[in-house]
Amino acid sequence: MNINTVKNNQAVETVKNRPGYWRQLRKDIIKDRWLYVLLFPGVIWYIIYRYLPMLGLSIAFFDFNIVKGISGSKFVGFEYFRYIFFEHRNFWQLVENTLAINVIKLVFYFPIPIVFAIMLNEIMSVKYKRTLQTLIYLPHFVSWVVFGSIIITFLSPSEGIVNQIIEAFGGKSIFFMSEPKYFRWIVVASDIWKEAGWGTIIYLAAITGIDPQLYEAAKIDSANKLQLIRHITIPCISETIVVMLLLDIGRIMNVGFEQIYVLANPTVYSTGDVISTYVHRIGIGNGRFSLTTAIGLFQSVIGFSLLVTCNAISKKSFDKSLW
Repeated sequence: MNINTVKNNQAVETVKNRPGYWRQLRKDIIKDRWLYVLLFPGVIWYIIYRYLPMLGLSIAFFDFNIVKGISGSKFVGFEYFRYIFFEHRNFWQLVENTLAINVIKLVFYFPIPIVFAIMLNEIMSVKYKRTLQTLIYLPHFVSWVVFGSIIITFLSPSEGIVNQIIEAFGGKSIFFMSEPKYFRWIVVASDIWKEAGWGTIIYLAAITGIDPQLYEAAKIDSANKLQLIRHITIPCISETIVVMLLLDIGRIMNVGFEQIYVLANPTVYSTGDVISTYVHRIGIGNGRFSLTTAIGLFQSVIGFSLLVTCNAISKKSFDKSLW
């Protein structure tokens, strides 16, 4: 434990030992009781749907039988982990597909909401700004079932507008949805189209919180638009950018199930079958609960490890972190 931690702990103990501290704390709780009442449903939701299901992770260490339950199933230890690491024929392909899609998303998707937010912030007309903002985040409210159908229709080899444009320029029709080499890029492009506008809201809110006096002072010093963005806007929202980047890194082993489930088909499994869709297909479809729980636990541990590591690196290098 370093000296700063010791000093912080001593400071906390000093505050707690002050006369009237606990009385004042009780008064503050009573004063804000309705806020705690509003918080209560959210806490209950997290306990029921996020924390209690963690008890089911023990299935990964049992030869789980749904009739006998966990207590009646045979304990096999790390047998399923040994199987997925050394014997499972498709496991590392699933990991590769999951990582590849998420890395492409980090490179191409992550900067786009930042650029959209900066561009929207530069629009002076409030009416035009609100209209454009609504249009770009409206796709977020469309389900992947509907949105995936739109993507498939657009890329149809016979009726899709994309192939009609290709044929108009003398090219040949391409069956995009059955070509493994195109699938990852289709996933990333459709995710940008659907979710980039929604992600813009977070950065736009951060930009709104910037002190206008900073811009005024920079304009007095003859700064142009690009200089304002480079030296004021981006540095002021850098903490938000780091937080969102760390959260995306923490989710790097998890690709949205609905999107892949709607867009993928057996012909593109070599590049498009990811951990989440495989777990659903094999775990629920074939009843192999122990195997898929072991895969899910591995997925969570890797994501958590990446998050903690990158957070530590960010804190040490840039003095910005989640905690």
